[in-house]
Amino acid sequence: MAPVTSLSHSVEQHLTSALSATLPEAAGADPLLRRSDRADFQANGILALAKKAKANPRELATQVVSQVVTGGVIKEIEVSGPGFLNVTLTDRAITENLAARYADADRLGVPHAGRPGTTVIDYAQPNVAKEMHVGHLRSAVIGDATVQILEFTGESVVRRHHIGDWGTQFGMLIQYLDEHPHELDHKESRVSGEEAMSNLDRLYKSARKLFDADEEFKTRARRRVVDLQAGEPHTLAVWQKFVDESKIYFFSVFEKLDMEVRDEDIVGESGYNDMLAETCRLLEESGVAVRSEGALCVFFEDVKGPDGNPVPLIVQKSDGGYGYAATDLSAIRDRVFTIKANTLLYIVDARQSLHFKMVFETARRAGWLNEDVKAHQLAFGTVLGKDGKPFKTREGETVKLVDLLDEAVDRATAVVGEKRDKVGLTDEEVVENGRYVGIGAVKYADLSTSAVRDYKFDLDQMVSLNGDTSVYLQYAYARIQSILRKAGEARPTAHPELELAPAERALGLHLDQFAETVHEVAAAYEPHKLAAYLYQLASHLTTFYDQCHVLSADNAPEVVENRLFLVDLTGRTLHLGMALLGIRTPGKL
Repeated sequence: MAPVTSLSHSVEQHLTSALSATLPEAAGADPLLRRSDRADFQANGILALAKKAKANPRELATQVVSQVVTGGVIKEIEVSGPGFLNVTLTDRAITENLAARYADADRLGVPHAGRPGTTVIDYAQPNVAKEMHVGHLRSAVIGDATVQILEFTGESVVRRHHIGDWGTQFGMLIQYLDEHPHELDHKESRVSGEEAMSNLDRLYKSARKLFDADEEFKTRARRRVVDLQAGEPHTLAVWQKFVDESKIYFFSVFEKLDMEVRDEDIVGESGYNDMLAETCRLLEESGVAVRSEGALCVFFEDVKGPDGNPVPLIVQKSDGGYGYAATDLSAIRDRVFTIKANTLLYIVDARQSLHFKMVFETARRAGWLNEDVKAHQLAFGTVLGKDGKPFKTREGETVKLVDLLDEAVDRATAVVGEKRDKVGLTDEEVVENGRYVGIGAVKYADLSTSAVRDYKFDLDQMVSLNGDTSVYLQYAYARIQSILRKAGEARPTAHPELELAPAERALGLHLDQFAETVHEVAAAYEPHKLAAYLYQLASHLTTFYDQCHVLSADNAPEVVENRLFLVDLTGRTLHLGMALLGIRTPGKL
């Protein structure tokens, strides 16, 4: 189905034509259209154009108005103040436009991007043999929403989970498992994520205790790191056990988060081992990196330490070992030259911003990034407790992600259970909806905040039915489904011939902005703006309910049908918008 032209774009076209007819040198100028409280839209572009043409802005605005064709889309247009244009649309144009969106059931009139490319999104990066904690939440949630939004707009998205599966601690773990070979054995063939993590956690603590207490074991463990880096087959096989065990755990956590993570998308640090030496050679031969005190370094004019001396990016250590920089630069080479990506997007903690700034600049100097291939870090802030400090347990430990998600689901299930009799929910529906509401609450609290800002983790607020929460949006959707079930013989049908009440117009005009919002969010990687749009949509719906009774017996049949149509389109928009954020919308709550 052909994409639907938004009402704002139609008005822009009318104004641009009128501007060109009035002032030929202003052909193609932006009329600077925005939503307005005084009319449906206000155009502010005349003032700047008048200044440029040395004309009186109010007189120019009056001339432009005389050129605007009214009656189809535009009902009336008037000059306001020093030269603003207030534009009111016809009711018919609003309803017909929404009907076109309604007819496009899958996309609601949202067009695909004009020039889609290939984006690699690096997100949800847990570490092998370690529990995921609250710090892993934001990368996973923001990354998953960004994947959904970009794919919906037509971008080819390659997911990458750059897990921490390499490094010195594996020597300790491998050596310990070799000497205690049954530590990771399972009683049953099918093992839960919790059991997998419990085994890993117990093994890690035992290995660390022995490593700290026994010098001979410490020596054997360090030798094992060398074996691992050299690719010794038996050592690699034991290392693979750790990776496999960790993946069982990772998949269980991501399933709890209602996120799809596929095995083929997990390419950890180890995946680039074979490229490290060549990455260093290319950087050194091109002069991008230089040897300094035995280490291979890249220096920057604007990166200096507290003593005023340059702080380099160390690609290879003086002992020949490779750091994160070598792995990250090799990953860039792979993503640019093998995957052929146009954009590399990293959903990574803001505290790593300097590292990625230096890595990206190094890749630019090497010619791997350029005008056609760009890298961008979508940096995110910290999850804080109610006290405004980094979120910790009472004992001062980092909060386990699984514990946090389980508590959210428990709280949400209690909230859903309170309404079970009123809406007729079964025990199974209470459990399922509790999961959708709890996980949705956690995701929405994160996604409704600009990624770069810190946010407070407050479960009481997250599962509240009031305020800017996912539960408020989910209840709005469920209420719509309830109305549609009660409608009986009446069916949602658009009636363009009807006049619209103010609340109907406001709801309709906001519904029409969905496509533009999705594309703005995709272009700037800003899921919080989609969350804000959906919250405003639910707020418009609440006002509409207060002012316009949908199933009233006093309404003419066509009024009932038209209002059901508006309500159903609102429900579809909420459902699709929430899905793009990775949040479910149960039909009964």
